[in-house]
Formats: sequence, structure tokens, C-alpha cells
Amino acid sequence: MNDILDGVRDYYRASGLTERLKTALTTLGPEDQRLTPQQLGALDQFHTRGLAATAELAKLTGISAEMAVLDVGSGLGGPARFLAATYGCRVTGVDLSEPFVDAARYLTERTRQSGEVSFETASALDLPFGNGRFDVVLLQHVAMNISDRARLYREIRRVLKPGGRLAIFDVVVNSGDPHYPVPWARTPATSFLLTAAATREAIEPAGFHTLVWRDDTESAKAWFAQLRESGPPPSPNLGLVMGPDFAQTAANLGRNLMQGRLGILTAVFEAAPIDT
Repeated sequence: MNDILDGVRDYYRASGLTERLKTALTTLGPEDQRLTPQQLGALDQFHTRGLAATAELAKLTGISAEMAVLDVGSGLGGPARFLAATYGCRVTGVDLSEPFVDAARYLTERTRQSGEVSFETASALDLPFGNGRFDVVLLQHVAMNISDRARLYREIRRVLKPGGRLAIFDVVVNSGDPHYPVPWARTPATSFLLTAAATREAIEPAGFHTLVWRDDTESAKAWFAQLRESGPPPSPNLGLVMGPDFAQTAANLGRNLMQGRLGILTAVFEAAPIDT
């Protein structure tokens, strides 16, 4: 297990990331200029369909101002900042990558949201929070890097209040082996994809029942087709974060979707009471 975590951590190490961001963001304005989550959308939404997918998932989940939200695998913090700005809720993000957490804190200072949004370096399998701390847990394009899904979903259930909600936006495997590299893994060694059915079978026994279950593969395919037609993405974008091979890995994800090897799943679950 430690070898797997180390492999995932190494993939997302991104040394010197905050300094690269500081340089790149000069195109949006001086250091003391307040930025908005929308301005950072091409840079900090590390999942298919970007900011639009985060906005849709939040609506399906029913997030509101009084809720405490946990974003597991928060990356650069884009979804966390968007949720706080849109709904007025407090959001905590956790990520395995220390450089990502440092960068997320910096970007949150730039959007002046440090009072509402915070980040910690932690494993999704060992969350540093007490039982029943959160109303909502968000999991977007994260689970495919985690081999022990049963433990992941049990840990998420532990930190959710009874009646709280788990919202997922996941890559799932359909048929055939995916083409690698992909945005979350260069090889199958750190990629742990499940089918949609197996994902549900792993989540529900952890103490959840399904509220929303939706195949969003066609929307993702349309998004990739639009990206190809529109040319290079605006700068700064995720290539700054993930390096020069990001264009290839993103193209491979689109290729896998088009060929039916992978799919995109959106789902919302409600946490059942924990038996004592």
C-alpha cells in the first residue's frame, strides 16, 4: 500500500509549482489584484468538463450556505473555491500532494477566500478529521488513483454526518484496456479503475444509498470534441501544472472515451446512520 501511495504522490509532485503559478498569473494582473474562481477555471479544475462539471455536481448534491464541505483530492483547490464563492459554504480540501496543497493555498490567497476555504496534506484513506464532521464530501476524478476502494468509502462515510451526501464524478472502465498515459497515471501501476457497477457495489456497503446515478460519457465526449475544434486552451492552463506531456495524456483520455474503453459517472449518495 505504501508503495502505491508513494507512486501516486510522486506522479503529482509538481516541484516549484507555486513559483510557476506566480509567474504565469502575471498575465491576469499584478500580485495584489484579486482573482475570481472563474478566471482560474482553465487552470484549477482537474477533471473532465472543468468548471461546468463542478457546478452541475454541486446542484445535484444540494449544497447550501450552512454546510461544511470536504473536497477529497482537492488538487489546486478550484472546486473548493468555486463552491465557497457560489454558495457561501465553508470548504476544506485534502490532497496527497504537498506542492498541490501549497499551490491551492496561494491561489486561495489570490482570490481572497482564505477565511472560507482551507487545505491540508493528507491521504484520502486516513482523513485527519473527527467522525461526522461534514455535510458533503466531493470526490472528482480521484478514486481511479486509489486501490483500496472499500477503505476509501468507509473513511468518507466516517467523516460524514448521517444524512450527509457523497458526490462523485468518476472515470470508470467499460471494456478493453485504456490507452496510457492518461492524466492520472502514466502506466497501469497507479491506475485502479472500476466499472460503474463495481463502483456502486463498493460504495453502498460502506453505508450509503443512491440518490443520483447518471452516465455522463456522452457529455464528456462532446466536451473533448469541442476542445479539439477550439484549438489551444487559454493560458494559464493545466499544462502548467502537469507538464509538457499533459496534452498527450488528455488526448488519450478523450480517445479512450471515444472508443468506449472508459466512461464518466456522476452520482450522489446519502449517508445512512452508522450502527453502534
